[in-house]
Amino acid sequence: MYQEIDLDQIEVALEPPEKEPEREYYFMAKCRERVRAFAQKNGRFPTACVVNMGCQMNARDSEKLRGILNAIGYMPAESEEADFVLYNTCTVRENANNKVYGRLGKLGHYKKKHPGMMIALCGCMMQEAHVVKRLREQYRFVNLVFGTHNLYKFAELVWRAMTEEDMVIDVWEDAGEIVEDLPLRRKYSFKSGVNIMFGCDNFCSYCIVPYVRGRERSREPRDIIREIERLAKDGVVEVMLLGQNVNSYGKNLAEPMSFAALLREVEKIEGIRRIRFMTSHPKDLSDELIEVMAQSKKICRHMHLPLQSGSSRILKAMNRRYDKEHYLSLVEKLRAAIPDIAITTDIIVGFPGETREDFFETLDVVRRVRFDSAFTFIYSKRSGTPAAEMEHQVPEDEVKENFDVLLKEVQRIGAEKAEELAGRVFPVLIEQQNEQDASLVTGRLSNNSVVHVPGGVSLVGKIVDVRLTECKGFYYLGQIEDENVG
Repeated sequence: MYQEIDLDQIEVALEPPEKEPEREYYFMAKCRERVRAFAQKNGRFPTACVVNMGCQMNARDSEKLRGILNAIGYMPAESEEADFVLYNTCTVRENANNKVYGRLGKLGHYKKKHPGMMIALCGCMMQEAHVVKRLREQYRFVNLVFGTHNLYKFAELVWRAMTEEDMVIDVWEDAGEIVEDLPLRRKYSFKSGVNIMFGCDNFCSYCIVPYVRGRERSREPRDIIREIERLAKDGVVEVMLLGQNVNSYGKNLAEPMSFAALLREVEKIEGIRRIRFMTSHPKDLSDELIEVMAQSKKICRHMHLPLQSGSSRILKAMNRRYDKEHYLSLVEKLRAAIPDIAITTDIIVGFPGETREDFFETLDVVRRVRFDSAFTFIYSKRSGTPAAEMEHQVPEDEVKENFDVLLKEVQRIGAEKAEELAGRVFPVLIEQQNEQDASLVTGRLSNNSVVHVPGGVSLVGKIVDVRLTECKGFYYLGQIEDENVG
């Protein structure tokens, strides 16, 4: 729908529509009148900077926010010295909140010299009542605050911020309807994320996400397929299906549909050549999904499967709802069905009550699975989660020692796994010109590994066969093997 709307044809003198997304297009048109008045007065269009601070779902949300601002008439800016600055926040760790407050302080000083600028905050951090209270009391220069559940109302909220003197705060406790037919400003022309579901029902004891993102809600498969078909027509060759736990997709639909069944439908879409997804929860990884991946010619040979801990006792305390042996059996099934699959993971060190024996259980899993790479984290107490109230918090020096041991082991194994592919030829999607060396371009293999090859920007967005000539530990140098690019 968003490709068909002409904002100039919307009659803004009438009352706004009640139905979404028509209502939001109405407010985009109203906001655009204000932006055009600004341009006429100042001889330029105002600029807007959207700063993404979170996960890939946040990144996708930021593309929507940029798309709406672009439709309104704002020119994109990379610098926060812009006429409109929006922070799309994360709150998984408390230090993320502190970084936002620090950047807000600096932005407040800038706004004193540029009082006409607008500052907005959204995202997971805004779903916490104590955050909104602090913003209201200490950061009165902020114009707009909204959360995760009403992001689709952004244009309407911008209009309120433009026309109301006081700080506009609109944070919903519960999720409403899913509205996706809105403008987008994608970072890449050839690949795109696609939300297939929102929220999380898992309530891991260390995680704040279910409290700020709400309960699981799946999009209707026909809407997902329609969006991907439009992306394919627009030149997109790779899609990443996004959700906090994609493996549980479809359970709450009026007509339930499994994630594996959705993947089968996505695979049928002409023009789409690569399919990725994240994140997968081990407790919901089905044999059906493994079978679909094994049979697919488009699903990338990569599974990000968060472990968090190798100790069954700690996994129970984390409320992960699987144990060590179940996780290992999943890896065995994956590798038996898809021998060339890359498996990556997340691991937390120092969860409350973790003993040296528990940590050695984690090391055992790392050595048995031999992950291609792993994101390793030191446990960070997160207010508002059950784990924050648990006894037996692990001493900092012990956590640091264990973390260093784990990191070295993960890096050693990852380097060995990467070296196994050196000398072989793989299809690579070229994503961008190399940031350090303009004579190179950078792309990704199906298994998500990064490779740098000689070439120009004309290759960006194309899939080329590349021989991996040298392994550099966590990336490759390569040479294009076949000039017949796709």
